Amino acid sequence: MEKFDLIVIGGGPAGYAAAMRAIDFGKKVCLIEKDKVGGAGVYNGALSSKTLWEVANKVSSINETIVSTGRSAYEIPWNDVKKILAEAVFERKFQYSCHIKLLQTESMNNLLKYERGYGRLISKNEITIDHEGEQKVIWGDNIILSTGSKPRIVPNIKVDEKIILTSDGIDSIDDYPKSLVIVGAGVIGCEYATIFSNFGKTKVYIIDRQERILPFEDEDISKLVAGNMMSKGVTIHSNAQLERLEKKDGEVEYELSYPDGKRETIRVEKALLSIGRVPNVDNLGIENAGVEMSKRGIHIGDDDTQTNVPNIYAVGDVSGRIALVNMGEIEARHAVERMFGGKLDRLSYDNICTIMFMNPEVAAVGLNEQQCIEQNIPVKVVKVDFSLISRAIAMRKTQGFFKIIVTNDDEMRILGMRAVGEHASTAIEAVGLLIKLNMPIEVLSELIHPHPSIVEGIQECVRMLLNKSIFKSSVFKDKLACYTLVNGVKTPLERM
Repeated sequence: MEKFDLIVIGGGPAGYAAAMRAIDFGKKVCLIEKDKVGGAGVYNGALSSKTLWEVANKVSSINETIVSTGRSAYEIPWNDVKKILAEAVFERKFQYSCHIKLLQTESMNNLLKYERGYGRLISKNEITIDHEGEQKVIWGDNIILSTGSKPRIVPNIKVDEKIILTSDGIDSIDDYPKSLVIVGAGVIGCEYATIFSNFGKTKVYIIDRQERILPFEDEDISKLVAGNMMSKGVTIHSNAQLERLEKKDGEVEYELSYPDGKRETIRVEKALLSIGRVPNVDNLGIENAGVEMSKRGIHIGDDDTQTNVPNIYAVGDVSGRIALVNMGEIEARHAVERMFGGKLDRLSYDNICTIMFMNPEVAAVGLNEQQCIEQNIPVKVVKVDFSLISRAIAMRKTQGFFKIIVTNDDEMRILGMRAVGEHASTAIEAVGLLIKLNMPIEVLSELIHPHPSIVEGIQECVRMLLNKSIFKSSVFKDKLACYTLVNGVKTPLERM
């Protein structure tokens, strides 16, 4: 039986990161993947959906310019979109493939063994690998489970990935659907609503059980994103209960009910289910090793990547914690550093930077106002509108704002930030670092930011908190805001 220092089951972003970090320690590693290295981080997920968003966003930006001058709207054929998507996926796939092949050479001390097949636990150290009818068993001193997740489905809706789709099938459609209903108004559902409405070829409907989309975010963000969707022709069914969704005559018919007793039935060409994801644990054999499950995924007893079985760790989507590529990679690296590097510091989830690919894009780190109210944390909040930022004016992209939340005391430690608008995703990293290092906001106020750049808006937020801003909130009341939030009560701060 071949033996390894570490066996990683699952070659998505988290599993791949774990294998590479273990190689840094000179450990003998076996990486097992049943399908495609890169997982949902490359295929039918992060890279593919964001490639679609980038193309759709460019089409929308072009049309914002030319249609206003009386010219016909620009259209890109779906086959061209699919070609761009295929090129992006192939580029990443090629990088992974070459990297793995070179790591398995003698010059690299054969530290990595890549096994194609289905990995299954048969004990806390033994893994069986099934591939094309052949089976073998290997031994691992340590094991990382990183089998990812799959789209959640509901029993009464039959998914065929042709007419009723999940994110696994939406990339493979033959053409723009004339109409599309999206079930679920979370991040993924809203991203696909943004993508297809930006292309301008699809009438989009989105079903939302809540009063507003993105209910976990602050209302000002939700309203801005929803308003832009509706301006692109998206119909948002708010407070709607899905009573029925089924195929009829090669199309989709769905029926909704509302709290006031109203019901409506609508027929569309295709449906996309976007109701979350579930961990891939089917036939993984965790019961053979004594690994426990929680309600959300594989149970991590101390929330620090280690399961109840000391030599087995769970990272990425399969743990049921935070389904993000960057977080999966961090968890994987952390788990390996605990195993082989003696790392004692616990993994922090306080400064996770996220991006929501909407119109405009939304970037987040730390707490929002809603969470501060729920947790009864007294805070100060400052907002600066994009229309006061030189780079946004130059790009003619002045819709959006920066919002920074700090403790309601003299120290004013940063608890969170939201950036909404063009280049939002490039603007949050510095704030994430300050949260991690627990550093004061003066660091940002004194830093010389590049000009013109979107991040100058962050500096202006900090200057407002310190009462030394260039633009005075007493003058630009519709563009600037600074207030305290205590016990859910908003009180304006006196600023020049």
